[in-house]
Amino acid sequence: MGMLKFKAAQIFDGHRLWENKVLITQADGTIEAIVEEAAAGESVRHVEGILMPGLVNCHCHLELSHLKDVIAPHTGLIEFLCSVVTKRNFPAELIQEKIKEAEQEMAQNGIVAVGDIGNTADTAAVKASSSICWQNFVEVLSFTDEKAADAIIHYQSELNQLKQSLSNSSLPHRSNLVPHAPYSVSPETFRRLNEATQEQVISIHNQEHPAENELYQQGGGDYLRLFKIFGMDRSPFPVTGLSSLRSILPYFDRGQTILLVHNTCSTQEEIEWANEYANKKGIRLQFCLCINANLYIENKIPPVGMLYRSGSPVVIGTDSYSSNWQLSIASEIKTLRRHAPEVPLETILHWATLQGARALQWDNRLGSFEKGKKPGLTSLDPEAGTSQRIPLSLASIS
Repeated sequence: MGMLKFKAAQIFDGHRLWENKVLITQADGTIEAIVEEAAAGESVRHVEGILMPGLVNCHCHLELSHLKDVIAPHTGLIEFLCSVVTKRNFPAELIQEKIKEAEQEMAQNGIVAVGDIGNTADTAAVKASSSICWQNFVEVLSFTDEKAADAIIHYQSELNQLKQSLSNSSLPHRSNLVPHAPYSVSPETFRRLNEATQEQVISIHNQEHPAENELYQQGGGDYLRLFKIFGMDRSPFPVTGLSSLRSILPYFDRGQTILLVHNTCSTQEEIEWANEYANKKGIRLQFCLCINANLYIENKIPPVGMLYRSGSPVVIGTDSYSSNWQLSIASEIKTLRRHAPEVPLETILHWATLQGARALQWDNRLGSFEKGKKPGLTSLDPEAGTSQRIPLSLASIS
């Protein structure tokens, strides 16, 4: 079979950066080997920037792509959430158009897998013909125990639509229910979701604002503004006296892999407690950073350096076009480097590739240049914060 050969100033293989190497793939992109440049022979294609596996976006809301430039930056999280709830009603044709544009943007930027949040099945048609692997997180919101059963039934219907639309795809798409956030899921709903998600990959928005802890510690705070939109004058959640993370993580004990998303207000003590709990209960935590979204909404940054020093598994997401200027993991990498210069570039690239693939349980095919994998090829300029998919259009070389 003919082979393709690629070189760049640096090659990142999912683990580390290499120089003076050549990547060899089969004609369909299946990885063969990384060899010394002197041993590669002729017909080697040069790639600008860092040559690396396809990028993994572990947190996105594709269905909100029509909200690009609709919600102003720096409104603060509570005002932002109120805007998302009240500004989602756009013409169906426009929603589909913007979903398609966003999907194409991510594919062109070299993103090969996405952990995508959805409250509806609006993205189903676009995903059915996408080149991206989709982990669909159908997000459950249910503020009270009384509505828990009905909420599960409603979101299960959306989930079934997504599964049906993607059932004929050759890609390993996956879809399951997940909780939205500690401020939108009741205890009974959490218990039902724990039962429904055994051994699955799930996500939850975590400690994105100080008011999240206040809600569980005191029963008040800024989230009451959001609850009023849904007709509630007071918090429907139990006052535990604990942080939101300590209040809700113990609902899960069925071997789940849990992406904790944002973590903007998480402390070292909270991270250490969460990792200890996960180890005891046989669940796996992944801390997902969406730094550009945090800057967009509140002009704050998550504790990147702290998570790095703790040795916690970290992955990267973009969040949605309602809360970001672009859906670009390369841009996230640039911003992470600017705000956390102590974290080595190799580590951040690992978060964006192999660790992301592990979090979504697709590391058997994505995330690294290991023989037999088909992870996609991407070129990255970390200084500019840009990336692009490398097409396999070069003729095979015998």
